[in-house]
Amino acid sequence: MYLKIEADLRWPNPVVSSATARTTTVTGGSGVKMSGPYEYVAPSYWTADPYSRTKGDGCNTGGCGGAYGFNSETSMGPAVPPIESVERMVGKDHLWSADGPLDEYWNFHAGGGAFKTIRVFTEALNARYGKSGSAEDFTYKSQLMTYEGVRAMYEAYSRNKYTSTGVIQWMLNNGWPSMIWHLYDYYLRPGGGYFGAKKALQALDPVYGYDDHAVWLVSSQYVDAKGLKLTARVFNLDGTQKFAKEVGADAAADSTVRLFEIPKIEGLSAAYFLDLRVTDSGGKLVGSNFYWLSAKPETLDWAKSNWYTTPTASYADYTSLASMPKVKLNVSSHSESDGKVAWTRVTLENPSKAVAFFVRLKLDKGKGGEEILPVVWRDNYISLLPGEKREITATYRSSGLGAATPEVEVSGWNVE
Repeated sequence: MYLKIEADLRWPNPVVSSATARTTTVTGGSGVKMSGPYEYVAPSYWTADPYSRTKGDGCNTGGCGGAYGFNSETSMGPAVPPIESVERMVGKDHLWSADGPLDEYWNFHAGGGAFKTIRVFTEALNARYGKSGSAEDFTYKSQLMTYEGVRAMYEAYSRNKYTSTGVIQWMLNNGWPSMIWHLYDYYLRPGGGYFGAKKALQALDPVYGYDDHAVWLVSSQYVDAKGLKLTARVFNLDGTQKFAKEVGADAAADSTVRLFEIPKIEGLSAAYFLDLRVTDSGGKLVGSNFYWLSAKPETLDWAKSNWYTTPTASYADYTSLASMPKVKLNVSSHSESDGKVAWTRVTLENPSKAVAFFVRLKLDKGKGGEEILPVVWRDNYISLLPGEKREITATYRSSGLGAATPEVEVSGWNVE
């Protein structure tokens, strides 16, 4: 039916009529695949997939969702929403139990078939970040794990262009309240995955390679950028700087370039941070990224790959993040409106000597009021280095505020 319509309309371009990896009598392999995964996979999966490393010809044993070809439907699986959405979905009586979140009320908002629970995701979260003691703790850790997972997928495909030619996240959002797959939830509340995707898709993206431990610069703009400067800094959990390197770089239009490898660094904490920044020839910040990394390697069990996941053989260890020093941020904001659209500019300053990690901004309808939704944050779930100051803008409909005054609510992994 679709092919007939395209013929009737004299559609001028070649058509790939199937999303699967079937070969054609005309061209052979099309480069298109719909091979998953759809369940949780470790961030390193996307660059470590053995098919992409060996340039093999078969995807029959699973583990074929890595960053090569055009993957028309895939994701890193569950996307547990922030606590405010989960409370509405499962009710306060089912927020938590001795077994954590895996009761029938949570599972009702998962999927069908192989996706009836979020068990795989939960087991990984417990192993990587430590077992949660409350729904608030679990949902916050979930934003962390989804952020790094979604970002890793998009950045792997960007870095590997044009061995990779595209990837489509399954899915943007759900038609009902759900624990899986979306970038923003049924209530239009963006979670960690949304901002991980947004970070990965910035026009000039400094990228860390989980496979080669190298820093790459990916340009998705269609003009050359010359005279750039990329700065990489590594910090321990207590905020002490353990490594720094600054290099000049030119980024040709629509390009990737491998700049340098992060060397082996002595005296790293069990979990540590990598801060990447790109400035233009005038010193203006034009791209940034912030990674939390583990001194313990994360490995995958390729032999047990199937159509929806590749299990983790050895998990990264981020449990030491719980020992980070507490910080108190200085926060100020200014709001304005043109009648239809409103903006709130939030200024955050970290006066401490520690990193302020994974800071979440919310905008409420007055103090203690409901969150203003939908809202478009320029950035969120951000981290601030010692002494750093940043301004973040939120845009929303003036009608969504009503007669209330916008109130900024700030939380974070180690923020008082």
